[in-house]
Amino acid sequence: MTDLTDHVRSLDSTGLPSYVYDLAALRTHAAAVRQALPERVEMYYAAKANPEPEILAALAPYVEGYEVSSGGELAHVAKAVPGRPLAFGGPGKTPDEITIALERGVERFHVESAHELRMLAELARRVAPGRRVGVLPRVNLPVPDGSLEGGSLAMGGRPTPFGLDPARAREVVVALTDGTYPHLELRGVHAHLASGLEAAEQLGVARAVVSWATGLGVPLTEVNVGGGMGVDYADPERRFDWAAYGEGLARLTEAHPGLTLRIEPGRALTAYCGWYVTEVLDVKRSHGEEFAVVRGGTHHLRTPATKGHDQPFSVLAVDDWPHPWPRPATTGEPGGTGAAPHGTGAAPVQAGGSVTLAGQLCTPKDVLARRVPAPGLRAGDRVLFALAGAYAWNISHHDFLMHPRPGFHFLNA
Repeated sequence: MTDLTDHVRSLDSTGLPSYVYDLAALRTHAAAVRQALPERVEMYYAAKANPEPEILAALAPYVEGYEVSSGGELAHVAKAVPGRPLAFGGPGKTPDEITIALERGVERFHVESAHELRMLAELARRVAPGRRVGVLPRVNLPVPDGSLEGGSLAMGGRPTPFGLDPARAREVVVALTDGTYPHLELRGVHAHLASGLEAAEQLGVARAVVSWATGLGVPLTEVNVGGGMGVDYADPERRFDWAAYGEGLARLTEAHPGLTLRIEPGRALTAYCGWYVTEVLDVKRSHGEEFAVVRGGTHHLRTPATKGHDQPFSVLAVDDWPHPWPRPATTGEPGGTGAAPHGTGAAPVQAGGSVTLAGQLCTPKDVLARRVPAPGLRAGDRVLFALAGAYAWNISHHDFLMHPRPGFHFLNA
């Protein structure tokens, strides 16, 4: 953390907001995750979580490959980590995207529909006539009662646009094994049913997927049970139990000796290595509540607005106040916002009140943390929003109001 705070202190205000990534922390975490997984469990990184080239490269020693979900991601990841195995997933693949993937030699396609399968088969016949392209039908499976209750985002187990209905999936599997599509090869089955699950819930899903896949009665070499490992934004120190998950997967592979399992974590790998660093521009009171307006906002860090949580943060106090006007600060008291006298070095009032951290956008939804303790927070102080290493900048609406884009810094590269 010392490297991080030193770096944040060194940044000029004109360089804020900035994303700061600790690549050493990312490598340490990824190595621990890999260590917890048994030998016959492969790990692909879901590039959609954070596709920064430095992130992709730092993960390279610890993952077997990368999962991409568009032609753009495919080209980007192939350039950032050339020669690494890619799995092409996602609904609504276009003919052009599939053609590019075939030309690049992508060998695993997560097929989302019977129509997509027919399209892939014809394009494979034209573009890659000399090889058989690997296919994993994505199946929207029913799951054991209650196993998805802890998930924050359901992708399956109910009507969704993702994957094949189980009954139709069986037809697709048969078509891939009876010679209907000679240029395609059934590799296995893919399912990603929810995000935000704990280890026990993830294992329940994995067992259900493997049971369904092996019950098809056709030879399979692999089953992809997806990602979705939980990240707790309310308790940043709490981590997904990779050790328990790895032990459970080991028992599952022992029960199916000829099967390789594959997982596709994204957020749970990279969330912890990133911070969104900004500074307080103003502190004010409205209808009995205090607000701190920071540089940037949800056009840079959309996750708290979409998930409805408070982004965890810490405050780095900045004592220098170079302006001639008074410095606003939170008081936690009814009746107004305090100010530390300019030039005196006096500390602001340390009260136990709460403050809402909002951004610069002209919308009441531009909130990063709501009614959180931040006693004595002052204009000019720096705020470090943690767990910003995944689904942050890349999922945000960058150009709304045309504010400057953030900087990007990679520590311990």
